[in-house]
Amino acid sequence: MMLIGFPENRFDGSILPALGTLSDNGTVKVIDLVMVSKDADGNVTTMEIADMAEEQAAAFDDLDGEIGELFSDEDLVIAGEQLPPNSSAALVLWEDTWASALSAAISDAGGAVLMHDRIPPDVVADAYSAALDS
Repeated sequence: MMLIGFPENRFDGSILPALGTLSDNGTVKVIDLVMVSKDADGNVTTMEIADMAEEQAAAFDDLDGEIGELFSDEDLVIAGEQLPPNSSAALVLWEDTWASALSAAISDAGGAVLMHDRIPPDVVADAYSAALDS
């Protein structure tokens, strides 16, 4: 899952084609997507695509997948807590479909994934920069 923030509520849908491309080429399968907003007073609201007006929901039409209310209320509260006032975010749940073949091969070989983590981009950039400097 990923929470993609937009300061000053500047979500305009321009990230959706990139997400759609990842979905179209089989890299990911979008499972759920919820918009989360926090107003200037700190009040949080959420909106599932299914609850959006037809005009708003149309921006999400090109996303393949079964998008449907899988986030729990607790997930949405946690997402809202991450937002600064007067901002919005897209909370996206997806399956890394590119990993299916690898997962099957690991299982078929009697193996198990013992650790899986993502390194934050700033840590990678700092390490890369340090390597170039040495």
